[in-house]
Amino acid sequence: METAEILQDICASVGLPADGLNELELTGRDPVLPSSFRVGTVAQAAVAASALAAAEVWYQRSGQRQRIKVDMRHAAIEFRSDRYIRIDGGPPPELWDKIAGTYQTGDGRWVRLHTNFPHHRDGILDLLGAAYERDAVATALGEWTGQDFEDAVAERGLVATMMRTPGEWDAHPQAQALDQQPLIGIKRIGDAPPQPLTAAARPLAGVRVLDLTRIIAGPVCGRTLAAHGADVMRVTAPHLPSVAALVTDAGRGKLSTHLDFAAEDNRESLRKLIAEADIFVQGYRPGGIDRWGFSPEEVAKIRPGIIYVSLSAYGHLGPWSQRRGYDSLIQTASGINHAEAEACGQDGPKALPCQALDHASGYFMAAAAMAALARRAEQGGSWHIRVSLARTGRWIQSLGQIGNGFDIADPSLDEIHDLVEDSASGFGQLTAVRHAAQLAGTPTHWARPSMPLGSHPPVWPD
Repeated sequence: METAEILQDICASVGLPADGLNELELTGRDPVLPSSFRVGTVAQAAVAASALAAAEVWYQRSGQRQRIKVDMRHAAIEFRSDRYIRIDGGPPPELWDKIAGTYQTGDGRWVRLHTNFPHHRDGILDLLGAAYERDAVATALGEWTGQDFEDAVAERGLVATMMRTPGEWDAHPQAQALDQQPLIGIKRIGDAPPQPLTAAARPLAGVRVLDLTRIIAGPVCGRTLAAHGADVMRVTAPHLPSVAALVTDAGRGKLSTHLDFAAEDNRESLRKLIAEADIFVQGYRPGGIDRWGFSPEEVAKIRPGIIYVSLSAYGHLGPWSQRRGYDSLIQTASGINHAEAEACGQDGPKALPCQALDHASGYFMAAAAMAALARRAEQGGSWHIRVSLARTGRWIQSLGQIGNGFDIADPSLDEIHDLVEDSASGFGQLTAVRHAAQLAGTPTHWARPSMPLGSHPPVWPD
């Protein structure tokens, strides 16, 4: 299946008319990154879906169609944008904790640890009774079976998974639950009058977005909406851990404020922001944000007409729906790492050359949010969108593998200079990958610099 056919299905799933596809130019073909999976096609389809949704919003505002171009190589490079950022020409960012990665257990199975956050790292070390060194962790894991370790990690609310074959994942109850969920879920959850889109200079000018997410997928959604002109406010709290490089990369175009939901006055500040917002994006486990009073239904009462976007690791149904998860761990659990390793003749897990589940999910979230914005303009209503990393992984697997995927070298920063731009930021001079979607009438760009978390007050700008 080629990208254009894939996009027809995605547009149908989120309610985008197929007319926009007539204005779309797709260039390039796989492989563009070293992988047996069609990561270039995945990237091109996801980025193009978001561009088509932005163009539809623009059509409603202006009555004009515009040409769109998405190059596969550029889209794939944007899928690993965090690897290429530089601050003041300095060294590449450190993205992984020193004990994160793969290990073999005593029964010969492989497991992957995600220890980038201190509380996850310390929990794993406590479970293993190991020192904070790779050799000590490897020795301790030699006393475990892969399944027992994965189960113990889940019981403690930590993050690690055992590598499965694709067949093992197909037979797993969580994979079967995922197959009962759409790639992008969208549902009307309340009544509200239509809110027509008035004339403006950019597709999302005047659209206000609250971004309550961390790491990659959710922040990429917000960054994409900002690239089309939305006022995006990232909401986090001072005590929550973060990955510096990801904050910088995904912070382009955004405001950033601190609110600790444990404090009632902070929750009231969020309610005031919601009352004037259009899109609300959150990445808590299913039902997790409900305890603070911000479930989809409650947010729709505060702001009738809200477009509420939920991101989860494993979907909202199934035995793993409450598990914490990250792209790299889902690649391992779902057979992607096994299939990739098998394709290149490697023992042990082999990761995709980018966090494809994260990035694709982020663009799907943005595409669905903009499609719902266009739908709200005509039909009214409040809308709930659901996307999960693991369901996106199932979709990537469904596209199949290619035989020559490892014929291409891994591109360095020097080889992709035509795709980066320099800009001022709150961190210094920022070199980063430009947005891959080219819209002829409303070129994408970020009007605000990337700033440290908590740089702005919790109020919308005039």
